[in-house]
Amino acid sequence: MAAPSSSPGGWCAAVDIGGTKVAVSLAQASSGRPLLTGRRSEPSAKEGSPAALSAQVLRLIDAACVDSGLPRRQLGAVGVSACGPFTMREGMVELAAPNICGGLAGPARGLANHWVSAPLEAPLRRRFEIVRVEIDTIAALEAERRWGALQGVGHCAYVTWSTGIGMGLCVDGHVLRGKNGNAGHAGHSFVVDEAEALCGCGNLGDVESLIGGNAIQRRFGIDAAQLLGGAQRGEELALSRVDELCRVMGRALYNLVVTLDLQRICLGGSVFWSHRDFLLPRLQQELAGKLPALTDDCSLVSAGLGAEVGDFGAIALVL
Repeated sequence: MAAPSSSPGGWCAAVDIGGTKVAVSLAQASSGRPLLTGRRSEPSAKEGSPAALSAQVLRLIDAACVDSGLPRRQLGAVGVSACGPFTMREGMVELAAPNICGGLAGPARGLANHWVSAPLEAPLRRRFEIVRVEIDTIAALEAERRWGALQGVGHCAYVTWSTGIGMGLCVDGHVLRGKNGNAGHAGHSFVVDEAEALCGCGNLGDVESLIGGNAIQRRFGIDAAQLLGGAQRGEELALSRVDELCRVMGRALYNLVVTLDLQRICLGGSVFWSHRDFLLPRLQQELAGKLPALTDDCSLVSAGLGAEVGDFGAIALVL
């Protein structure tokens, strides 16, 4: 993980790498929330050599520059918000994300590669002077603290409920990063002992193996949008299944609150965001009445930056 850097002016590229898609936007330094432009997005590269992912990122940056009529030489910095975890090779971040690297859980995971990591920071540094790479939840946390729902809150977390489950953590005003920038991977905390609950990381029975976007498809044979849509229409089986998902996520949030004594948790991610009004009160109910001294004054809120939190997270790293 690169040390925090900043771009005093000019243009920067925001790269958002998820288990499902890669998106690139451009932004110019400004005093307020930046205006994103030239956005390009496509499914995350998961075939060929491990270098395919960084090659995709570089190609999308070039395409965003063309779309915006901006010479690439005018890009002063690149911020990368990426699903994790990270490993380090010669001081540079490589991606060891179970939703991208198929070699982590073997053929049962269903990915079309045998990667155990994918180079990320080194290829970017060969073309750009300023590069900062962070776990996506840490990047989103920084953006929400700067422009979104966590402004002025010193004890907080950003939680994504998406293809995977991740958390960005802030205690006493300090963002927690850990030895390789991987702090907040509580989605890989064990919660059950079930041989069928296989996570992409190879664990059996962690949070992500039960409620992540891929897990929902694997467990119930329909995607998250279909399941949540059925629950909102009052379909009994779908509603029962969604209540089960909320129990797991609610307990994960409770554990976070009582461990770190938080004031506010901000939620985003593709599974959560489109159904936030339906899910948020159910998640809040999972905290209600449990050890009130710690939970009563902790609120759950939707991401203030909405569906663009990943893009703003990446740009917040270098602006």
